[in-house]
Amino acid sequence: MNLRNQVIFITDADQPSGRALSLRLAQEGARLALNSPSGGAAIGEELTTARAAGASIHLLQLDLCSRKALAESLDHLEAELGPVSLLVHNQQRYEATSIEECTEELFLEVVDTNAKSAFLCTQVIGGRMAERGSGTILYVTSIHAEKPTGASFVYSASQGAIQMLAAEAALALGRRGVRVNTVELAPVAGAEDLLSSSISTLYDDYSRKAPLQTAKARDLAELALFLSGDEAGALHGATIRLDGGFLLHYMDHKKKPAP
Repeated sequence: MNLRNQVIFITDADQPSGRALSLRLAQEGARLALNSPSGGAAIGEELTTARAAGASIHLLQLDLCSRKALAESLDHLEAELGPVSLLVHNQQRYEATSIEECTEELFLEVVDTNAKSAFLCTQVIGGRMAERGSGTILYVTSIHAEKPTGASFVYSASQGAIQMLAAEAALALGRRGVRVNTVELAPVAGAEDLLSSSISTLYDDYSRKAPLQTAKARDLAELALFLSGDEAGALHGATIRLDGGFLLHYMDHKKKPAP
């Protein structure tokens, strides 16, 4: 699929998902607007590779919870690269905490970073897509939008909020030519360590519990590429679980044998 001259906005290029998306979409000739909390420090290798592939890159370090900052940046971005055709919202702030121990401040910080940013990106970027009558929004959430982690209730709550926001956005924006879908991503290799829990064994021997294989960030990149084009057809308002079947597992004695 050729995305030459298409402008792709990725809300967190520093995430493993963001790095994989940047590299894969650059290969298709996309113009990339990469929001990097580290100001590019965490993605130096990816930036070099993407630019070597000929990608045009607009590096951002935005507070996505500021409507003013987002709108002003979008004005500059559109003047430099053109209108955004694909928005990938992949905010995944995680903090280990329980309902009993979480402070109100931490709860609001995580919900703001993950869910409020989705709301504002939908209104500002999705709103301009609707005005033009075209565009695609892909929300990258987590399998924990539907299954508790046992390790960070506020992470799960924020991902569940994004999931419902996406459904409402699909209902409203689809009428105006904007395709909206959600991907529930399982933890990529190594990230499962964050989700160890004193009350759940879900992630014990994680790599042996997915019937097919554990999810990889590049799987998301390939899926995003498909969803960004006309080949996706009527695929709209969908939630796609990208976890290799991990959530289907329920009997530990039936795990795949150790390699």
